[in-house]
Amino acid sequence: MRKIVESTLMSLDGVVDDPGSWALDYFDDQFLKEAFELLQGCDAMLMGRGIYEDLSWRWPGQTGDFADAINGIRKYVFSSKLERADWNNSVIVRGDVVSEVRKLKEEGGGDLVVFGHGQLSHTLLEHGLLDRLRFAVHPVVVGRPLGAVRENPKTPLTLVGTHSRESGVVVLNYTVGKDAGRAS
Repeated sequence: MRKIVESTLMSLDGVVDDPGSWALDYFDDQFLKEAFELLQGCDAMLMGRGIYEDLSWRWPGQTGDFADAINGIRKYVFSSKLERADWNNSVIVRGDVVSEVRKLKEEGGGDLVVFGHGQLSHTLLEHGLLDRLRFAVHPVVVGRPLGAVRENPKTPLTLVGTHSRESGVVVLNYTVGKDAGRAS
């Protein structure tokens, strides 16, 4: 069964929304290399309308390994409001998010990736569909509210890896569930 990996940019004060306004200074070669490697292990991206709209104007026409990977990967966009998804390999998925994602997980193949922690991620976490969470904590205090995402369900996580980048970003990797990633 496929795993779903969420990769989220986060400020030191916990802000995850609108990273384009505070994280761009940290988008260096290490960031692009890690993002490319993450996409290489995945067959498709899952995204809500907001992330789709943010990424779909940034990446078409860009060049490089990561740009080629993100432009080429299959993209499932969960939205009841989006009318068109013109970004290469994008398909709009309507209906019950939970049942549609369960079907995608059961198809087999490479992992599925979610960038950012919006309403889609909240729903996946709430229904036990996220398998791994990857937070890239940026050394910046944004100083504004966390955004409109409702409260997440309490979810135990197990730390399975950490590393830091030269930029000061610290990446924390967790599996979902207490002791989920630890050897017995």
